[in-house]
Amino acid sequence: QVQLVESGGGSVQAGGSLRLSCAASGYTSGYCMGWFRQAPGKEREEVARLWPGYYANYGTRYADSVKGRFTISRDNAKNTLYLQMNSLKPEDTAIYYCSSGSASNNCQNYWGQGTQVTVSS
Repeated sequence: QVQLVESGGGSVQAGGSLRLSCAASGYTSGYCMGWFRQAPGKEREEVARLWPGYYANYGTRYADSVKGRFTISRDNAKNTLYLQMNSLKPEDTAIYYCSSGSASNNCQNYWGQGTQVTVSS
């Protein structure tokens, strides 16, 4: 069983930065991990994804809306996933969720409880 706990959300003005953390317990080393977000009245969308090193297509993937502003990374020793968010915009306001899982299940076997990010103009 995998448990994911997000932290680091908060309120920030446009142009500011936040770093989200996702502390994982249980097996995640062979899983891909990702960040998703859901704004009020909208569907959940993928923000960024990171594959474990042994996958042939190892690397990261970002939504077009966050490319160049957000960076996903992982500290394997701490079993923690991060999302560094820079140049935040009001449209980044959402609940951010961490996920982990197999590639065949679109990295979505497990979910955290979410952390709120609010960006004011």
